[in-house]
Amino acid sequence: MAAPSPGPREVLAPSPEAGCKAVTSSRRGLLWRLRDKQSRLGLFEISPGHELHGMTCMMQAGLWAATQVSMDHPPTVSDTPEAALAPLQGFELGTLAGPAFAWLRRSLGLAEEDYQAALGPGGPYLQFLSTSKSKASFFLSHDQRFFLKTQGRREVQVLLAHLPRYVQHLQRHPHSLLARLLGRQPASLTPCPGPQTYFIIMQSVFYPAGRISERYDIKGCEVSRWVEPAPEGSPLVLVLKDLNFQGKTINLGPQRSWFLRQMELDTTFLRELNVLDYSLLMAFQCLHEDERGPGSSLIFRTARSVEGAQSPEESEAQNRRLLPDTPNALHILDGPEQRYFLGVVDLATVYGLRKRLEHLWKTLRYPSRTFSTVSPARYARRLCQWVEAHTE
Repeated sequence: MAAPSPGPREVLAPSPEAGCKAVTSSRRGLLWRLRDKQSRLGLFEISPGHELHGMTCMMQAGLWAATQVSMDHPPTVSDTPEAALAPLQGFELGTLAGPAFAWLRRSLGLAEEDYQAALGPGGPYLQFLSTSKSKASFFLSHDQRFFLKTQGRREVQVLLAHLPRYVQHLQRHPHSLLARLLGRQPASLTPCPGPQTYFIIMQSVFYPAGRISERYDIKGCEVSRWVEPAPEGSPLVLVLKDLNFQGKTINLGPQRSWFLRQMELDTTFLRELNVLDYSLLMAFQCLHEDERGPGSSLIFRTARSVEGAQSPEESEAQNRRLLPDTPNALHILDGPEQRYFLGVVDLATVYGLRKRLEHLWKTLRYPSRTFSTVSPARYARRLCQWVEAHTE
């Protein structure tokens, strides 16, 4: 059952004609601006003069228009997979699998107006220094709530083929750790006609980011899994990897059993899709004294956590848990002293001929070391073993 949308609230929803000028509310005081600046340390605004500024401006205008079309003409299951918009300011932007992504947004209680305001021209997109070997471009919405990533045609084909089963998995397991995909857009981002660029939009695992102290991308192996940490005092936001995590543990307390079970359910699903090379994203945040323990929000947490379940037995089969009273609750687990942001991302690499050949080459190249290109069954089992060994 889809989660209800939140009640009406004031949002900034600028039109595409607003371009990429930031919209600043007159009610923002100095304290708000200082807090906003602090939360963006290590991120870089894609402002005029940046090499990606033109592309992101077109993305913002196109996403604003595409969301407006979705609100004016809600998609139905009978819609075609791709509906190209009329050229907008010299470019085109279409929507792939609109009904499925509209359902995914509703399942999060995400109002289309909020989605439009965050991704539209209300503020510049943000860029961070990626430690990924991918050639993709990565962006965050100006409020850091949504993550955007460019994709190749092959990745898009895989994700669209798996989309019906992905939606079914989230229906069966509403508290899954899989990243929540919210939209996929094919766009001609150069003056039309031009080459098509695909990009995926998902809810950021690392949100809200204001107090996050460490970030990790875990695959459960060794080869190419070290990142040189930023110098002390540097504003850079780096996502570290497996070898950087050596000697550390995740202290989840009573939440550990739920986490292990959900990792098993999610990786089993990905194994059945013949998928590998996905990552467990993790981040840490120290809890304040008043955030530790269930406190007075227990009734609220229980109500929102069992919403949609028909019985205690169904809730157990779905592996539901008490959700924290915080934004992005599906990706947040509170331990006794730390808050953990957890999510499984990069779900589009299939174990086909190319990956099988890569596996053979790496077996010869790294005979005594673990690497990411292994069979989906082994990949899933190894990541679950890593999680079990590094949690308490």
